[in-house]
Amino acid sequence: MGPNRGVETEKKVVFTVLGLFAVCVIGFGIYAVYWAFYDMNRLPEGEFLTEEASPDGKYTLRAYVTNGGATTSYGVRGELVDNEKENKTKNIYWNYREETAEISWTDEDTVVINGVTLNVPGEEFDFRHQ
Repeated sequence: MGPNRGVETEKKVVFTVLGLFAVCVIGFGIYAVYWAFYDMNRLPEGEFLTEEASPDGKYTLRAYVTNGGATTSYGVRGELVDNEKENKTKNIYWNYREETAEISWTDEDTVVINGVTLNVPGEEFDFRHQ
């Protein structure tokens, strides 16, 4: 047990701390990209267009038109409302360069929004990821 044992222990501690720091920085970077470019909860609210209830009344799809200002076009955001879970909402549709929303339900769990078919509540459409 020489004097080098303490130095080796210190090196392990330093590398462990640096490794944890690097993992935290990378994790934060990944979350920041998700938050900025993929999180549908950050979409602009918009102005109410229309809504349509599913045949069994379990869901309601509400459509809103958003105005991005002078430099961007209008967009349509579709919000799914779960009428059985205290009106819990979830954004499931986001498309650019649209000003109207045609909503039709083909069955209790399938909705068609402007020609895009989604099985709810699991599927989403986001033009940014197409």
